[in-house]
Amino acid sequence: MKMDSNTILITGGTSGIGLELATQLLKLGNTVIITGRDQSKLELAKKKLPNVHTFQCDVSDPKAISDLFEKVISQFPKLNFLINNAGIMRKLNFQAEEVDLEDITQEIEINLNGSIRMVKQFLSHLKTKKYAAIMNVSSALAFVPYPISPIYCATKAGIHSFTQSLRIQLKNTNIRVFELAPPVTQTSLIGKDFDADDFKGITAMDAGEMVRVTIKGLEQDRFEIMPGFSSTLKFMSRVAPQFMLKQLSKPVDKMLTKIKRN
Repeated sequence: MKMDSNTILITGGTSGIGLELATQLLKLGNTVIITGRDQSKLELAKKKLPNVHTFQCDVSDPKAISDLFEKVISQFPKLNFLINNAGIMRKLNFQAEEVDLEDITQEIEINLNGSIRMVKQFLSHLKTKKYAAIMNVSSALAFVPYPISPIYCATKAGIHSFTQSLRIQLKNTNIRVFELAPPVTQTSLIGKDFDADDFKGITAMDAGEMVRVTIKGLEQDRFEIMPGFSSTLKFMSRVAPQFMLKQLSKPVDKMLTKIKRN
């Protein structure tokens, strides 16, 4: 794929992988639009990247996606590349009483449903372009569960499956469909719920390097882009799935110990 002179929309672009994508894609000569839920974070991103364009949008809200579409297409009719990056990751204990039925699916609404709705909303427009692309951001954890973050992993496995199906459905169109499955990356995605022991022995990949690998993969039309440890984890999940699950299950012991104490 040609990686200059595109008009690119990145959801969840105010920090982490999204902001790094915006930074590097701007340098390549693209028009870059980012979205985020928090207006103050959008303003900070604009200060860091004066040439970026910002729109406030919560992708868990279908009406917000519809409104975003109308605003973006009217101002940027040349839009030809959608990157579904918005996502949250939480440590969730299903035995904890404070986790309620409404909150439990928050990651599904943002990570999975948001990406699916964004694709559906923007698809008809992208089909009108000579060159167009969609990139859905999954995770290395799409291939093996990380049991202290059960909903997050389920959404990323869903994104992986959805992207494969979408690629087949769009095979006779002008739209290339990519999946980016990052490894643990040095970003703010991992929130206050986590502590150092939860990722003990795991070296996070530099976000800048991860995005450089991603852009190279896009240039080479590599439809499944797996930087760093991601490709190894996918391979190991096939040849030794129970071993990998056991390794990634260790933080659960600490979680269960807290339950016993309470």
